[in-house]
Amino acid sequence: MLAAVCAMAGPLLFSAAGTPVSQQASWTLENVLKQMDAQAANFRSLTADLERTKVTVVVNDKSTESGSILVRRDDKMRIELTQPDARTILRNGDNFYIYNPKIHRVEEYNLGKKKSVVDQFLLLGFGTSGNSLKQSYLITLQGEETLDGRKVLLLELVPKADEVRQQLSRIQLWLDESSWLPVQQQFFETGSGDYFIIRYKNMARNVKISDNEFKPHWPHGTAKIQPQ
Repeated sequence: MLAAVCAMAGPLLFSAAGTPVSQQASWTLENVLKQMDAQAANFRSLTADLERTKVTVVVNDKSTESGSILVRRDDKMRIELTQPDARTILRNGDNFYIYNPKIHRVEEYNLGKKKSVVDQFLLLGFGTSGNSLKQSYLITLQGEETLDGRKVLLLELVPKADEVRQQLSRIQLWLDESSWLPVQQQFFETGSGDYFIIRYKNMARNVKISDNEFKPHWPHGTAKIQPQ
C-alpha cells in the first residue's frame, strides 16, 4: 500500500506555504528552518497547477503528466491529472483514493498505521515546520540559485526512516525566496537511479476550498477495489 501511495501521490506533494518573506543576503540552514517554523502557522490551503516528469535512466525514457492540486491543512487533498490520461487522487483524513476513469475503477486505501510515514509525502511542507522536517530528514542547504528568473534556495533531504528510504533515496527542493513556495522538486528512487521532477505554477495559498472537493463521489458503475 505504501509503495502505491508514494508512487501516485507522494512526489506530487512536497510544498511550502505561508506569507511572503523578505530576502536576505546569505541564508543558513538554521535560518531556513526557522523561516519554515514561522510560515507553518500561516498555512491553511493551497491550489496550483503541476507538471510531473518521470525519467527512466536505463532506457533514457521521459514521460510527463500534468494537472492541478488542491490541499487543505485538515488532511484533505485532491489531485486532478488531465494530461495525457485523466486520474483523480484524493485524500480525506485516513482515507485515500486513486480513481481511473478510463477503466471505471477506484482503488481505496486506509492509511491506518502507515499514516505517519505517508504524511511525510502527503503533507510535507504544507504547513510543516522546520523542526518537523529535521525529525524526518537529514537536511543540507545546497545554496542559492536562479530558476525561471527567481531566486530560490535548494534543499536536499535524505529520509531517516528505513521504510521511506525503501522508496526514495533523496529529494531536492527548490523554494522561492519571495513566496516561500516550491518552484521545482526532484525525487530520486532508491536502487534504480530513476527520478522525477515536479514543477508548480499559478500557486494560490490560503484560498477557500469547499468540502465537496474532497468527497469521494465517483460515477455510477465505478468498480471499487481495496489493494493489500
